[in-house]
Amino acid sequence: MSKKSMWSVKFSTASLVLIPAAVGINYIGKLFAGVLKLPLWLDSIGTMLASMLAGPVIGALSGAINNIIYGLTMDPISFVYAVTSIAIGITIGILAYKGLIKNILSAVLCGIIAAFVAAVVSTPINIAFWGGQTGNIWGDGLFAILVAKKFPLWIASFLDELVVDIPDKAATLIVSYIIFKGLPKSLTNLYDNKNEIEQL
Repeated sequence: MSKKSMWSVKFSTASLVLIPAAVGINYIGKLFAGVLKLPLWLDSIGTMLASMLAGPVIGALSGAINNIIYGLTMDPISFVYAVTSIAIGITIGILAYKGLIKNILSAVLCGIIAAFVAAVVSTPINIAFWGGQTGNIWGDGLFAILVAKKFPLWIASFLDELVVDIPDKAATLIVSYIIFKGLPKSLTNLYDNKNEIEQL
């Protein structure tokens, strides 16, 4: 398969319906995590699902639009993290296209890859807006320990983000994968991304 097919975007009815559906799933996941006060964000389920179904571009769009809507309705700071959502959508879209998301274990491993990407992108934002913290009790606890031990700010901030991102992105991709596997083939065939996620 050519790289053109991975990056090509066809705004079909299926794709145009998928984007708001993915945004809604993201929104519900974030709300669910907030209400239950989970130490996770769970706000990328729709983004990852869209990436698996329709490729990295649609996934990235779904993630970015979710941040814009959340920024307009709940928390304006969400706008700046749109770039993180775009990175997650692209990463999962590529991994799915390469056929690397094929079971629960591979979903965990690909989730960890996405976590590292998200942490790299989010760390400068966290430093610029929050002095390096994430607002997550687990991550910020580690951040405080590292800062007290005189670790460089960027390392403390990166590990603050990563310690939350790894379980969050792994759990998120597992949920997205289970949803994907549960979809009827007649629905997944509507998307012409031709990714190589196992359909068996």
